[in-house]
Amino acid sequence: MKLTTKTRYGTRLILDLALHHGKGSVRMSEISMRQNISVKYLEQLIRPLKRANLVTSTRGPKGGHMLAKKPEEITLGEITRLFEGTTELVNCISDPEKCSMIDDCVVRSAWEKAGKALYDELDSITIADLLANKKID
Repeated sequence: MKLTTKTRYGTRLILDLALHHGKGSVRMSEISMRQNISVKYLEQLIRPLKRANLVTSTRGPKGGHMLAKKPEEITLGEITRLFEGTTELVNCISDPEKCSMIDDCVVRSAWEKAGKALYDELDSITIADLLANKKID
């Protein structure tokens, strides 16, 4: 399984906001410079994060973005689900009609079990956990 750029960069965006949690709004241009991600791409990422109530925004000269929740309340699983759109490793788990071998498939349950294990692990890791392991300049 390969995570999309949206998931990886969306996580970096959340981590950057978490580093500044409780210090007010953070401008997109500042995040862009620190994370080496274009402002245009960050603007695409911020929309689903706002819809998921993970980020809030304020307009104006002192505007910017901030976490809507505490870093310990946001999991890596939540971010991954948001950007990946599914937790299933194969299509036949969520849509059995897509596979003509569904009744005879011996590996389907293994894929399902592996996906559950992956997301159980991602759900156990909070943004605060990641920050605790990071060297902060």
